[in-house]
Amino acid sequence: MAANILIIEDESKIARFIELELIHEGYTVSKASDGRSGLYQAMNGSFDLILLDVMLPQLNGLEVLRRIRMEKQIPIILLTARDAVMDKVSGLDAGADDYITKPFAIEELLARIRVALKKRQTGMQTSHLITIQGVCLDEDRHEVTVHGQEVELTNREFELLHTLMINKNIVLHREKLLNEVCGYDYLGETNMIDVYIRYLRTKIDDRFGIRLIQTVRGVGYVIKDKDGETNE
Repeated sequence: MAANILIIEDESKIARFIELELIHEGYTVSKASDGRSGLYQAMNGSFDLILLDVMLPQLNGLEVLRRIRMEKQIPIILLTARDAVMDKVSGLDAGADDYITKPFAIEELLARIRVALKKRQTGMQTSHLITIQGVCLDEDRHEVTVHGQEVELTNREFELLHTLMINKNIVLHREKLLNEVCGYDYLGETNMIDVYIRYLRTKIDDRFGIRLIQTVRGVGYVIKDKDGETNE
């Protein structure tokens, strides 16, 4: 059965171009040209994925995203003309699964869509507790505790921490982390991983006085079984 995709985009030429390409790929497509109508369709329809423009009339794309996330976990890819790292981080923290910056190649967008749909279909194949240095990550409940105290993480922070913990004692390159957390062949800036590492260190390392996430200068990051010195 073909995946059903909703395009929320106010630029009619872009929306029509994407629509034709998606139909050609075998997807079923619906469209909305403003935030309010897009939100209505998203909340009342049955979609497998949403392509959401950030700059929308009537209701901003990030607000649409936040309202959808209050009730649904459907994959959402942001379409944005903004290329600042913090703008992208804000979108991901609000619940987006991915983003792509305009102008984009349709092949890249199609690849991002395939990755998001595949993640939705497969989900987590294994679920258990992972504990390192008193940090316990519960895959089933999507929760993290440190010495029994709960730590609130965004989805992206959780995914990054999970990737580091299941690969304990292995140094992971920034590009590898981007691919694992944001999708295969991710083409965004590698310094986005540095931003999320800082967030995790603030919430875990600094708060609880541990040295969980270690930097390997010029390479990437690693979590080890035991505390150690960083290379920063």
